[in-house]
Amino acid sequence: MIEFDDVTLRQLQMIELEILTEIDRICRKSHIHYSLTGGTLLGAVRNGGFIPWDDDADISMLRSEYRKFQEACKTDLDTDRFYFQDIDNTRGYRWGYGKMRRKNTIFLRENQEDMPYEQGVFVDIFPRDGVPNGYIAGKMHAFACFVVRKTMWSSTGRTTAANKWEKAVYKALAAIPEDAMKRAYKKLVKWSSNKNTELVRALTFPLPNKQKGYKRNWYKKYIQLEFEGRKFMVQASYKDWLKSEFGDYMQLPPVEQRKVHPVSQLKLISSEGR
Repeated sequence: MIEFDDVTLRQLQMIELEILTEIDRICRKSHIHYSLTGGTLLGAVRNGGFIPWDDDADISMLRSEYRKFQEACKTDLDTDRFYFQDIDNTRGYRWGYGKMRRKNTIFLRENQEDMPYEQGVFVDIFPRDGVPNGYIAGKMHAFACFVVRKTMWSSTGRTTAANKWEKAVYKALAAIPEDAMKRAYKKLVKWSSNKNTELVRALTFPLPNKQKGYKRNWYKKYIQLEFEGRKFMVQASYKDWLKSEFGDYMQLPPVEQRKVHPVSQLKLISSEGR
C-alpha cells in the first residue's frame, strides 16, 4: 500500500478539484442538476473544501439528470484532459455508477489491479434511482440491489473475501458472464424508474444506518456552496442529508477513523501537464 504524505494527498485533491470543475462546467452548460455528496459535501460544510484526510470526491444526481450527463459528455467533455467511464461505455466496468477520470494519471485501489480498463484519478458520479413505495416492494428491491451489487463486486471478492465460503460464493457469482450481469443491472434500473417514489438511492452502493433511502424531495431544489474557493451545486436540503448520513456531522471523527483508501499504484500529473 502506498503511504500518502500531506503534499501528495493535496496534489491528489487538486486533481479531483479539476475533475469536479469540469463536471460542473458540463452540467451548467446543459442545465443538469447535481449535488456534492458523501465526504465531499461534508467537507464543503465543515471545512470549506476537502476533508483534510479525504482522498476521493463524490457527486450525485437523479437518474434523469444522469442520462442527460451521459449524453452531454459525448459532445462537451474536454477529452484532452478527461474521460468518462460507466457500465454503458466501458468494457469490464463493474460499478453501478460513473467515474470521471483525469488523463495521464494512475490511481489503482488495492485489489482492483486486474480491472481491464484505464484507471486514472477519478470523481464518482452516483445516479439516484427510485425505491418502490410499500414495505414488501421495498424489501424485495433492497434484496435485488444487494444481489446485483455483490455480483458486480464478485471479481474482486473471489480473492479478497474474509473466508473460503465467501470466496466460493463470489467465485460462483464471478462466473456469470459480464453481459448477463449488466442486463440484470439494467433491469434493476428499469424497475427503479418510477419518478413518484418517496425515496431514492444509489442502487449498488450500501446505505448507512439501516436507511431505506433518501427523500426524493431533497433533490428537487439546488443551491450553491463554496468548496475550495469555487461554487458547486448542492441539494438545498443538504443539512437533512448530512444528518441522515453522518448524524452529528460537525463532530470530527476519532483520529483512528481518519483513513485513506488503500492504493497500490499512484501517478499524479505534474503541474506542467495541466
